[in-house]
Amino acid sequence: MLFVYTALGPIAGIVGIPYTLLIGDINPLYRVAMWIANAGARAAGIKMEIAGFENVPVGRPCIFMCNHVSNLDPPVVLPLLPGRCSVLLKKELMRIPILGRAMRMGQFVPVERGGKREAAQASVIAAGEALASGLNILVFPEGTRSRDGRLAAFKKGPFFLAMETKAPVVPVTVSGTQEMMRKGSWAIKPGMAEIRLLPAIEPSEFQTREELLRAVRGAIAEALPEEMKPLG
Repeated sequence: MLFVYTALGPIAGIVGIPYTLLIGDINPLYRVAMWIANAGARAAGIKMEIAGFENVPVGRPCIFMCNHVSNLDPPVVLPLLPGRCSVLLKKELMRIPILGRAMRMGQFVPVERGGKREAAQASVIAAGEALASGLNILVFPEGTRSRDGRLAAFKKGPFFLAMETKAPVVPVTVSGTQEMMRKGSWAIKPGMAEIRLLPAIEPSEFQTREELLRAVRGAIAEALPEEMKPLG
């Protein structure tokens, strides 16, 4: 996985970033980046199964909300999602040379952990602009990886975004990655990752973001394997 990313990633960035600026279209670079992400995961012996495409609303930008159990989740889940996606991610990742520039061009949205209210509002505004431009959004509402594989508490920010934009929320479950790359370890074991896209939830049907949060978290919890369900 590391070989694929270090061998192909810089080449894609060095060639793709100037080409994108020249033609004014990020889509070719995005497709190449997703191919590299998927190829790296497969090179590590990770097999993937995804189901539920019929649950994604057609012709409307969506917010995909996924549980988070491993560093493998983004490169496993993101390339399989339909359309082009922005991602809410740690601000620190934007500082990585070449990759950070490509993510900014792709309208990825940096989130400052434990940051000030103004920073959180700026992230929501940027994510709203990405949705308004026709992009989907992938967000891991737990904010960080689960320590034990079980679904943890959700942050409220993504649900403020959903209520503000009224974009449909597609709950997503990922399982198997917690066994392939555990939190705190760089070792990767081959295995099967299962991704499920659940029926979309309309924010307009809820009066508060707390109600929407409970509905989305409940849908994800219900669809997870028993050993990954929250205890409380």
